[in-house]
Amino acid sequence: MLTVLLSVLIVSSVSAGLALVLVVADRFVANYGECTITINEQKKLKVQGGKNVLAALTEEKLFIPSACGGRGTCGYCKVRATEGAGPVLPTETPFLTPKEIEDNVRLSCQIKIRNDLKIEIPEELLAVKEYEAVCSRITDLTYDMKHFHFELRDPPTIDFVPGQYIQLLCPQYKGNREEVYRAYSVASDPADKTIIDLIIRRVPNGICTTWCFDFLKEGDTVRFNGPYGEFRLSQTDAPMIWVAGASGMAPFVSLLYQMRNERITRPTTYFFGGNKVKDMFYLDRMRAFEKELPNFRFVPVVAAPDEGEQWDGERGLVTQALERADADLSGHEGYLCGSPGMIDAAIKVMNQLGIPNERIFYDKFE
Repeated sequence: MLTVLLSVLIVSSVSAGLALVLVVADRFVANYGECTITINEQKKLKVQGGKNVLAALTEEKLFIPSACGGRGTCGYCKVRATEGAGPVLPTETPFLTPKEIEDNVRLSCQIKIRNDLKIEIPEELLAVKEYEAVCSRITDLTYDMKHFHFELRDPPTIDFVPGQYIQLLCPQYKGNREEVYRAYSVASDPADKTIIDLIIRRVPNGICTTWCFDFLKEGDTVRFNGPYGEFRLSQTDAPMIWVAGASGMAPFVSLLYQMRNERITRPTTYFFGGNKVKDMFYLDRMRAFEKELPNFRFVPVVAAPDEGEQWDGERGLVTQALERADADLSGHEGYLCGSPGMIDAAIKVMNQLGIPNERIFYDKFE
């Protein structure tokens, strides 16, 4: 028995060592030379092999959406790879349907450039721009949430659809040796094309949120690209149920501005959840929207108020508050923004209350 265990240990150690050698060799020894990426059979890029497609395109100012910054955890950076991409990797399959795999759809952050490639990307992404802006105001919303107000400089204006997001460039700083992009939903009034508002929640040890909270100052210049995303109001008159938590508030603020500006009167109930009373914010702003939009109702929900915290509103999980509505929502549409766990739970409740999946729209924060 001891001999068997030792054999397994030795084999495992040798395998791990070989894997490490291959990774190091691929990174530092392999030289793939100059490769060509052909985009939509029209544009050709000459790039140095060895990097991934997402990084190569970004360096050429061609921006593909990526909420996770290229770590392979969001599944947003899809392109169609028609030539030279190699086999689909296990890191990609959770984010691809069988039909997408059949159609050669891939995650661009997982395709390593080892030879010439041919890819196809949606034409609208070719129009995505990079923007330079000044951070003119930073406002504390909660103990772990801030509002960032950016005034555009170059280009001086941006067109976006409420519900979309931008990718903020996080530069190098002490403790972070490389530039990274992170996705944040826009919280701005779309009528003012000269500004971008973001609501950002601190992620412990998060590369970009650490920079935003600890290094970014009023007056600093930032860069971002966008806009991206298909999350937006449908073109129907159906009543709506909204569910969000924490910084998932951001796109709904922009949607409320849109409804006010365009005098959209669709009945809308917005369930907003937090763990504690101290997680609640924008309560006054939501009450103001209730006065401006007669068919809008805001329902804040606190999961478990601390002893001594005054709270007269709904309690429990935000999905439990939705479930307590106990209404037939078969004619409604659902709109969700927040963590994958919250969204999955909310979809289940909405289904139980009569809203089919095809009328549920969401933006998952990764």
